[in-house]
Amino acid sequence: MELLPIHTPPEADPHALLTPLAAALAGEGPAVAPHADPDQRFDGELSNDEIAAVLSTSGSTGVPKQTMLSVDALAASAMGTALALKAEGQWLLTLPVHYVAGFQVLVRSLYAGTRPWAMDLSAPFSAEAFTAAAGELTDKVRFTSLVPTQLHRLLQDPRPETLQVLRRFNAILLGGAPASETLRSEARKHGLNLVLTYGMSETCGGCVYDGVPLEGVDLLSEDGRLWISGPVLADGYLGQPELSADRFQFNSGRRWFRTDDAGAITDGVLSLTGRVDDVLVTGGLKVSAGAVASAIEGFPGVQEALVLGIESAEWGTEVAAVVVGHVNPDEVRQHAKTALGPHAAPRIILTLGSLPLLPNGKPDRLAVRALLERASA
Repeated sequence: MELLPIHTPPEADPHALLTPLAAALAGEGPAVAPHADPDQRFDGELSNDEIAAVLSTSGSTGVPKQTMLSVDALAASAMGTALALKAEGQWLLTLPVHYVAGFQVLVRSLYAGTRPWAMDLSAPFSAEAFTAAAGELTDKVRFTSLVPTQLHRLLQDPRPETLQVLRRFNAILLGGAPASETLRSEARKHGLNLVLTYGMSETCGGCVYDGVPLEGVDLLSEDGRLWISGPVLADGYLGQPELSADRFQFNSGRRWFRTDDAGAITDGVLSLTGRVDDVLVTGGLKVSAGAVASAIEGFPGVQEALVLGIESAEWGTEVAAVVVGHVNPDEVRQHAKTALGPHAAPRIILTLGSLPLLPNGKPDRLAVRALLERASA
């Protein structure tokens, strides 16, 4: 099976990917590998002739991996989404197509027989651009995928026309990062139909909607770590057989993907509690970075928060946070101390106008870490 790398910089027309993607899904063309970096390499052989796409992971916490997605996995994901949403329709593309959330908009559109509409992805995301693009949709049934930062910007002092187009979406898939209760409450206040999604490149994107797995997807929590099984799983990583064998494992005749996420499953419904590496040990005490971020986001004036552990000679690891909002860092620190105890209060707090983001809209954790390390020096 051949692999067709397709350069998809922000200024490229994402619709140009539709024809080769349709051929790949029909088994009549090479697997597609959309990428934004002209120097990106795709080394290694495809695992089988059923691979339709190779997508890089976001690399938000390290070096990106190249996931191999089969025709059957992509079809199962598209069908599962249609069943979960109880409809197929026209999609608005707001995210780069070389990331799984944007790529899946094209896949779902091809299976639904609808033509997606795309925002101008070469310009920074804005409420004005989103509103204009959403106004171009012609189908009565409409969907879009957003990350929390995008939705936050849309609901920050929203214009009436922005709220109008948002309300016309039958569902707004929200994923890629945790959405704060403040943001979810704001969306509910405006009557938006949010569907909170969980997934990754290795599961063809979102495979859990509002805590409920898509058709055929099974979840397992082992020692707090989440495992995923089902027809949506990738076939592994291109050119990395050892890593593939480590992350995709067989158990009781089924193939499972070992995630880095922590969660609990109650009556078939998933509750995420953060990442497995989310637990920071500072001065011998354990602190959940996710719990600290949630507590900070409950402080008035805080729009977003990201909490990381920074190496410290005194404490081993220092709790550090970047906060978006016009707030007093000392008051934020005291709020976290009151909510979770002195050991959980961030010793370093940086206030920013916005979080550094990757092209797919996720927080750039490596950039945030660099800012916090400079502040602690």
